[in-house]
Amino acid sequence: MTTLKQWCDAHHRRHFKPMTPPQMLSDEELQASSVVANNTMNRERRLTGVNSYARELGFAPISHLSGCSTSPSWLDLCCGEGRALSEAASRLPASAVLTGIDLVGPLVPSRATPGVELITASVADWTATRAYDLITCVHGLHYVGDQLGLLTRAASWLTSEGLLVAHLDPNSICWADGTPAGRATLAALRAAGFTYSSRHHRLTLRGPRSVQLPFVYLGADPHAGPNYTGQPAVASFYQRRS
Repeated sequence: MTTLKQWCDAHHRRHFKPMTPPQMLSDEELQASSVVANNTMNRERRLTGVNSYARELGFAPISHLSGCSTSPSWLDLCCGEGRALSEAASRLPASAVLTGIDLVGPLVPSRATPGVELITASVADWTATRAYDLITCVHGLHYVGDQLGLLTRAASWLTSEGLLVAHLDPNSICWADGTPAGRATLAALRAAGFTYSSRHHRLTLRGPRSVQLPFVYLGADPHAGPNYTGQPAVASFYQRRS
C-alpha cells in the first residue's frame, strides 16, 4: 500500500523537475546568436502610422523634439534601417542631430540623409560623445545582454530637458539561479528616478543623472524563449552588488 509520503514524493518527481542552470553567454557570444543578430527586428518601423515610433512610444517624437533647442537631437538605440530618423530629418531644422545605433546596420542601400548618422555597432560597447534631447530604444532591450547597464549609461547622455524611453520586460531580468529579479529591478529603477508603465512596458526618465544600480551583470541567455511581444528574447542574469 502506498503511503501519503510515497505518493507525494512520486508526484513531486513527475511534476517538479530540478531547475536547469541557466545558460550565460558573454556579449561576444550573445551577439553572434541568431536571436540577437536579428535581421527583421525593428527594420521597417516608421515615424508615424500603424507600425511606428509614435504608436510604440505613446507620443510623436517630432512633438517632443520641436519643443527643444534650435538644434534638436535624437539618439535611437537599436534603430534598424533608421527610417524614423530619416523621416524626422525632413521635418526638423537642418541643424538637428539624429543618430541611430544598430548591431546589424542598414540592410537596404539608400542615399544618406543630411543630419542623420547611422552607426553599425553594439549598444553594449558604444558610448555617446554628446547629450541628446531624446533617447529611444523601441523593443531593443529585449536583445541586449546587460540591459540595466545600457539604461544607466544612457541616463547620463540626456540633455537637461532630455527624455529617455525604452521598452523593458521585467520578466527577462533574473538572478544567477534563474529566479525572477524583475520586482527588485523595478524598485531600484524607480528609486533612481525612472518611471515604468506595466501596461505598455515602457520605462521613462527625464533629465540626465548618474545612476548606480545595486546589481552586477553576469551574462545572458538567448534561448529564454518568447517574451510579451511573442518574439524570442534574451534573459539577463544579475547578482546583488556586495
